[in-house]
Amino acid sequence: MYNPRFRALATSGERDISIKKDVETFISSECFGRRVFNRSTMKKMLPKKIYANIVAAMEGREKIKEEYADPIALTMKEWAVSQGATHYCHWFQPLTGAAAEKHDSFIEWESNDDVIEKFSGKQLIQGEPDASSFPSGGLRTTFEARGYTGWDPTSPVFVWKAGDGITLCIPSVFFSWTGAVLDSKIPLLRSDKKINDASLRLLNMTGVKANSVFSTLGTEQEYFVIDRALRNLRPDLVMLGRTVIGAAPAKGQEMQDHYFGTVKDRILCFMHDVEERALELGIPLKTRHNEVAPAQHEFAPVFEKASTAIDHNILLMELLRQVALQHNLSCLLHEKPFHNFNGSGKHCNWSLSTDTGINLLNPTDTPENDLHFLILLTAVVHGIHKHSTLLRASIGTATNDFRLGGHEAPPAIISIYLGEELEELLNSIESVTGPVKGKGKGKCVYDLGLNVSPELSQDNTDRNRTSPFAFTGNKFEFRAVGSMSSPMMPVTVINLTVAESLNEIMDEIEQVVGGGKPKIEDIIPILRKYVLKSKNIRFEGDNYSADWVREAEKRRLPNIEKSIYSYRSLLSPETIKLYKGVLTKEELESRYEILCENYANILSIEAKVIIELFETQVLPAALKQQKLLAKSILTTQEALGDKADLTEQKKFLKDLTELIAKGITIKEVIKSKSSHADGLDNVAKAEAHCTEAFPLCSELREVCDRLEQVIDNAIWPLPKYRELLYMV
Repeated sequence: MYNPRFRALATSGERDISIKKDVETFISSECFGRRVFNRSTMKKMLPKKIYANIVAAMEGREKIKEEYADPIALTMKEWAVSQGATHYCHWFQPLTGAAAEKHDSFIEWESNDDVIEKFSGKQLIQGEPDASSFPSGGLRTTFEARGYTGWDPTSPVFVWKAGDGITLCIPSVFFSWTGAVLDSKIPLLRSDKKINDASLRLLNMTGVKANSVFSTLGTEQEYFVIDRALRNLRPDLVMLGRTVIGAAPAKGQEMQDHYFGTVKDRILCFMHDVEERALELGIPLKTRHNEVAPAQHEFAPVFEKASTAIDHNILLMELLRQVALQHNLSCLLHEKPFHNFNGSGKHCNWSLSTDTGINLLNPTDTPENDLHFLILLTAVVHGIHKHSTLLRASIGTATNDFRLGGHEAPPAIISIYLGEELEELLNSIESVTGPVKGKGKGKCVYDLGLNVSPELSQDNTDRNRTSPFAFTGNKFEFRAVGSMSSPMMPVTVINLTVAESLNEIMDEIEQVVGGGKPKIEDIIPILRKYVLKSKNIRFEGDNYSADWVREAEKRRLPNIEKSIYSYRSLLSPETIKLYKGVLTKEELESRYEILCENYANILSIEAKVIIELFETQVLPAALKQQKLLAKSILTTQEALGDKADLTEQKKFLKDLTELIAKGITIKEVIKSKSSHADGLDNVAKAEAHCTEAFPLCSELREVCDRLEQVIDNAIWPLPKYRELLYMV
C-alpha cells in the first residue's frame, strides 16, 4: 500500500546538506549594505547639495526638494541597474500586516521599435496602486480604487533578488485619494514625531543637549524550520501555518536539550544563507541560536531606529521563507505551529535615543544628569498603565491568542517589571514626603539631590521572562508581540502612550518651575502622583502563576484572554484623544473593523481546515482501521471458535467505533455553527467563531489525536509530530 508520507520521509532523509560554497569567503563587514542605496553610496554618486538634502530628509529634518527629484531618481536607477535590477516598485505595508509591491520595468518607449531605460523623479516620489482590494475597514469601497504610495526617505532604498529577477524597492507610505491613511507606517512616523516633541521638552528642561529624539527597536525573531516535503503533506500547515491536529510524540521538550544546543548542519547552512542575504540588505543580524522547542530557532539584530528596524523585520521574515525553500525547508512563522510545544514570539526591545547618541533609558549614558531618566521612567509606567487594553489590542490576533498565557509566553494581563532597584526607587518616591533617598544592592545608591543620578549598571537586576513589558537595564522588552505580526502597531501605541504621559507630567512640572532650573523638591510631588496612579501595573513576580491572575483581578488590571474583546479599545474616547494628529476617529474605526474581520476569517479557515482533514484523511484512515480490526476479530473467531477470548479486541473495536462516531458528530456541529457564524457581520462573526465554533474544533482535535495514536502507522496519512519536529 502506497503512503505518500513514507515517500516524503525518505526524501527528507536523502537531503544534501553539504555546504555549496566556501563559507570562509563570506566576510560580513564587506557585504553589509551591498544591496542598499545607503549614505556611502549616495555620497559617492550625488552632488554635495543633493546629498545633503536627502540626508536631511532621511533624518526627518526637511523634505526632498522638487528640483532634486530627477537627479536622485537617475542616480538611483543607475545604481540599481548596476546591481542587475530591471524593475522598480514602491514597497509599502498596507493593513494586511505584510508588505506589498507592484513591479514596473525601467523601460520607456521612445517609439514603436525603440525603448530606453528611464526612471523619473515623479515615478520615484509617487505611485498609484489600486486601493480598493486592500483592507480599508470602510475607508474605501470597491468602486473607489484610487490610492497612492509616496516615497518614505527615512527608510533605505534597496534591491531585492527573487527567482531570476532583481527589483529596486522604494520604501513608501500608502494613502487614499481622499488622504485617508491606508497603511501602518504613517501612524508610526507620526508617533515618532510626537515622542520627539515630548522628549525634547524634557531634555530642554533638564539640560541634556539634543536636536531630535526617536524610538529605537531590536526585534528578536523566533521561528520553526521543518522539511518542505513533510510540510507539503499537511494541508493545515499549507493553509494556516499551524497544525490543527497532531498527537504528542513520546519525547517533547521536557529534556530541555534543544535551547542553545548545537545547531544541526542543515539548519546552520540555512542560517548562514539568511545571514548573508540579510547583511547585504543592511539588516544588522547579530545572534542566532536554537530556541526551546525542537525545530525552533531565533535571529536577533542590533537595535536600530524603530521605523527602519520594522522594515528590516518584514524583510527578514520574507528572507526566512524564501531561503528555506532554497534549502528544501519550510519556515513556519505562526505563533503556535505545534500543540503543547512552545510557540514563537517577536520580542520587541524598545527605547528612545537622541541624535547625539544618548540612550534615554540607559542611566549610564548621562551619569551626571539623570533627572530625565526618572521622569521618563515614570511616564512610561503611567502611560502603559493608562492604555494597557489598547496595548493588548495592538498585539492581539487570533494566532497570537494560541500563545499568550500558555506558560511559555507572557499572559494576556499587561504588567511591567522594573527590577529590584528601580522598584525600590519608585517605592521610595511613593512613601517619603521629604527628601528621597534609597539604597540599591551593592554599589547602587540613589541620592536624589538636585540632580537625580541612580548609579545603575547596565545589568543591575535579574530578568523576568514572564513579564510582558520588562525593563532590562537600558530598554523595555515587550515580549507579547506575535512572531508573524508586524511590530508597527505595538510600537506606535508605545510611542503615543509615553508621549502623552510625558506631556502630562511636563505640563505640571513647567507650571511649577516655569522657565527656570528644575528643583527636585518641586518635581518629586508631581512624580509621586503619577507613580501612585500606575502602581498596580508594576509586578515583580511570576506572571505565569494562578496567584498573579487573582492578584491582577484585585488590582483591576484587564485580563483579556481573547483578543477580539480588546479591539473595542480603539473606539474609546481615550484612544481617539491619544491618536489625535495620528489617525482620525474614522481611521481608528476602520482598524477596528479590519482587526475583527481578520480574527473572524482566521478562525473560519481553521474550522474549514479541520473539517476537511477529518473528512478526507482522518476518517478514511479510521474506517480502514475499523474494518481491519473487525475482519481480524471475525477471522480469529471463525478459526478458534469458543476457545478465542477476544474480549479486549472487541473492547478496542467498540472504543474505536465510538471515537469515530464522536468525531463525526462534532464535525457536523462545527459545520453548522461555522456556517451560521460566517453569515454574520465581522464583529459578530468573530465572537461566534471564538465562543461557539472554535471550542468544538478543540474537541475534534482531541478525537483526531486519539485516533492517530491507535491507527496503524502504515495507514496514517499525515506526517506526525515526531517526523515534523525531529527529521530536519
